[in-house]
Amino acid sequence: MHALIASATGVASSLVGGADFEVLLDDIRKRARAGEFDRQRHISRDVIESFKQHGVYRALVPKRFGGLECSPAEFCRVIERISQADGSAGWVASFGMSPVYLAALPLESIAQVYANGPDLVFAGGIFPPQPAEVVAGGFMVNGRWKYSSGSLGADIVGVGIAPKDGDTFGLPRIAVMPRSAIRIEETWDTVGLLGTGSHDLVAEHVRVAEEWTFVRGGLPNLDEPFFRYPSLSFATQVLSVVGLGVARAALDALTDMACGRVSVTGAPAIADRPLAQVDIARAEADLRAARAFFYESIERAWEYVLAGDAVPVAATNLLRLSSTHATRVAADVARTAQMLSGMSGVFNDSPLARCVNDAQVVTQHAFMGDITYQNAGAMFFGKQPLSGYL
Repeated sequence: MHALIASATGVASSLVGGADFEVLLDDIRKRARAGEFDRQRHISRDVIESFKQHGVYRALVPKRFGGLECSPAEFCRVIERISQADGSAGWVASFGMSPVYLAALPLESIAQVYANGPDLVFAGGIFPPQPAEVVAGGFMVNGRWKYSSGSLGADIVGVGIAPKDGDTFGLPRIAVMPRSAIRIEETWDTVGLLGTGSHDLVAEHVRVAEEWTFVRGGLPNLDEPFFRYPSLSFATQVLSVVGLGVARAALDALTDMACGRVSVTGAPAIADRPLAQVDIARAEADLRAARAFFYESIERAWEYVLAGDAVPVAATNLLRLSSTHATRVAADVARTAQMLSGMSGVFNDSPLARCVNDAQVVTQHAFMGDITYQNAGAMFFGKQPLSGYL
């Protein structure tokens, strides 16, 4: 029995509260594992397998395919807890949200995806869509795609294509194929989230049947409530919540070192400095406020879904705004913790240095750019946001 399974309403709390899951998190947060993930630039296979065993990748899969049908908030809380142990591990686990994408496949193809069980790891390289020649029954896929997080641990992958028939291009699509059909070039070399393994996918003359493709942004072919939740917002939330987990880890790390450490200059311990007390209190308040806004927005939108109503654009706007806000606050909180730590926080083996780097990389994702604020502000004034925001 998977640790995630407890009751219809308590699946996520079972995962984050179960003794076996806590053992997994303790193992992930060990500095030796963090160094391992960074050196190899991907999350180790045993950790991916443990995520499968604990139900992370089946969390959002419909029950008819053996999944758990968690709510958006339940899943985000799971990713937040994993990210508190390790940001890269949380980022890779977040792609348990893959049913958001795969639901647009034809129903027969979806059934084949989960034919051998719901614990399937998906990785994608979506942008930019590469020209794919239309051939009998499908497409000939060639090209390179960047930022394919978790690809080395994936079972299947999806890549963005632009169907090309002569000089005519069709609507952008996602082509789904086995991991073995594609080559991974290990190009991921960054200042943070090193363990996500966000390498390049390279396809060379891979023939993909049309029924294993779907129009990007197309309507889902599944009718469970989750598939009526704003999909782009959710794809953003599962990444931004990583920042919340990382920021919590930074505050915890500072608290652990603050009481016993004496400065080499003879200054009082961090915990005894009035300014440090003020700054840590403000950081704690900022993080909790951003987290509350984040989950409040999710729960409000989910209430509309469960009532059978369309999620209003105003509620969707708050989903996007609260996600960007969460990442910016999280990055500031992590940096505050590092500043308070003094020189201890600048060494590569410091958990605070790692938290700062990871939290900053989250803010760089296209979903969380400054344009979010522009679009949100336009909507508050009754204006239309830019295309693709909602």
